[in-house]
Amino acid sequence: MHDTRISQLKKIIAPFEKTNTMSSIWQLINTLVPLIILWYAAYQTLSVSYWLTFPLLIVAAGFVIRTFIIFHDCCHQSFFKSRLANDILGTITGVLTVVPYEQWKLSHSIHHATSSNLDKRGVGDIWILTVDEYLSAPLWKRFAYRVYRNPFVMFGIGPIFVFLIQYRFNRKGARRKERLNTYLTNVLIVLLYAALIWAIGWQAFLLIQGPIFFISGFLGIWLFYVQHQFEDTYYENEDQWSYVKAAVEGSSYYKLPKPLQWVTGNIGFHHVHHLSPKVPNYYLEQAHNSTPPLQKATTITLATSLKSLRFRLWDEQGKRFISFKELNAFYRKAKSATESI
Repeated sequence: MHDTRISQLKKIIAPFEKTNTMSSIWQLINTLVPLIILWYAAYQTLSVSYWLTFPLLIVAAGFVIRTFIIFHDCCHQSFFKSRLANDILGTITGVLTVVPYEQWKLSHSIHHATSSNLDKRGVGDIWILTVDEYLSAPLWKRFAYRVYRNPFVMFGIGPIFVFLIQYRFNRKGARRKERLNTYLTNVLIVLLYAALIWAIGWQAFLLIQGPIFFISGFLGIWLFYVQHQFEDTYYENEDQWSYVKAAVEGSSYYKLPKPLQWVTGNIGFHHVHHLSPKVPNYYLEQAHNSTPPLQKATTITLATSLKSLRFRLWDEQGKRFISFKELNAFYRKAKSATESI
């Protein structure tokens, strides 16, 4: 896609950068009400059979993801016209998704501003090393990176560490507003969970909230991972980096079945979202369908997205992700070059 053409895309989708208050309120209703009903229904079925309970928990976890999308739009000030309304709702939905609003809003804005920029990695994104960086790294760093990129660690331990531990603490140098919001979120989570434990008992609470927390956390990390980790994605150094190219070529269109697309709040149209975060989630599909160039973005499906599990390192020469298995060829080449000197 030529630079001249791609630079016009933001202008084309500008009409979708608007908030519809009624659509936002309706989305709140059709997200939070089913979540509450599913949670209560799961509790009622505990006395019958956990085989009845668990399917409800899976569906409830999907609605937690949908709640997070509302939280996410609030962070971009795209859910309501009022900044105050976005901040209040963002904090409330942050409690429900155990994510501090101000802390995540900042790191996510940095992610948008630096996505696919090789010189500005490290905030709000997944740890990525290039082939050259990995080959020149000390043994301990290579080991740490392999552990980090292991699917069991990233999607199994990751949700527990990130949502349960990391988000409970402020980053170094956090401003007062951010620190207070993290404290408020933690206190409200404790109060909410204490009330539920008082009402139904700690065993029932863990049997319900535990799986919901883990499944929604796993799915959340998977969605974030897969929409930037595809084979021919876009990465460049600062001097060659383009915000628009990073959005359209560095973010995928995750084409999901309609029910999953609805539950995940259209976040599969990630290329549209990165191009313009001001587009509310309920307009992302329209923006995609109304803009032919955006329809040429890399499309992945449930089946093809599984291939991303083997992507580990960014090959700057080939402009693509490679696996650790493919790395062996690079290692032998580098070793031969060293020995010939």
